[in-house]
Amino acid sequence: MKVSVILPTLNAEKYLVNLIGKLQEQTLRPHEILVVDSRSDDGTLLMAKRLGAKVMSVERKDFDHGGTRNLAAQKTTGDVLVYMTQDAVPQHDRFIEEIVAPFADTKVAAVCGRQIARAESNVLERMTRDINYPELYIHKTLADLDRFGIKLFFFTNVCSAIRRDVFLQLGGFPAPIILNEDMMIAAKCITNGYAVVYNPRASVIHSHDYSLKKQFKRNFDIGVSMRMNEWIFQYARAEKEGGRLVSEQLGRLWKQGNWTWIPRWIAEAGAKYVGYRFGVSYKKLPVRIRRKFSMHPDFWLNYDKSQIVREAVIFKAEAQSVSNH
Repeated sequence: MKVSVILPTLNAEKYLVNLIGKLQEQTLRPHEILVVDSRSDDGTLLMAKRLGAKVMSVERKDFDHGGTRNLAAQKTTGDVLVYMTQDAVPQHDRFIEEIVAPFADTKVAAVCGRQIARAESNVLERMTRDINYPELYIHKTLADLDRFGIKLFFFTNVCSAIRRDVFLQLGGFPAPIILNEDMMIAAKCITNGYAVVYNPRASVIHSHDYSLKKQFKRNFDIGVSMRMNEWIFQYARAEKEGGRLVSEQLGRLWKQGNWTWIPRWIAEAGAKYVGYRFGVSYKKLPVRIRRKFSMHPDFWLNYDKSQIVREAVIFKAEAQSVSNH
């Protein structure tokens, strides 16, 4: 089994020595590592080449979470595509071995791993990672919808793997998409009869300590992505899962005696909810407000007319051609 690792980057020079070094030390070494850079201002491309990775560039204004990853997939040859983010680091040398292990079951189309918060992360961030990424191995199919609700499609491209043949069959990630491309590909896999696995043994160190403003912006983009992919609402609604997470967080804060964090928790929950609701209602907002509310303002300049969209159409046509042979 050949594994291609795809790393989208932007000003990632400070991360690459550690990240690529860890990948090259894996018990199952990648067949190739492709760095897809959005015209970084630092030495990302030179560092990636120096460390033995393949590189390609896209214009920063044309970056799209789905389309850019689709373009990268075309430049690789592995049987399995492993997607990571620049600020995630494998926790151990068996990460790739573990993230591809569930493919021993031919019905498994995609796998994601566990995120463990950095030691310096705050209480709320560590708690959120612990809730969303438990130590329990989870195998999910459409038959589990009543059990999981919208969580059935929970998936993360911080550390994920997907069979190349299934990826092509399903047309890759949706594009253009502002965020949540990982959730959408998982949903496509599951609703097409495949299984998706969460394997906590495939673990990485990764977390963010976002400000309230960034929490608002991120959740605005999540709301936008959900509205642009309304078909997913026929299965479940995200608000219910958001409410469950908020309730569990409050319970943990109380039980652990972290009462001083409750005001911050209230503020974060409010920022996330308001951001999400604005995102779901983005069509009512002028473009200048959408850009102001978004973590990806350039998305709104390119929406419906970027090179990413045209390339995604080509990619889908190629995928259909492959599936017809």
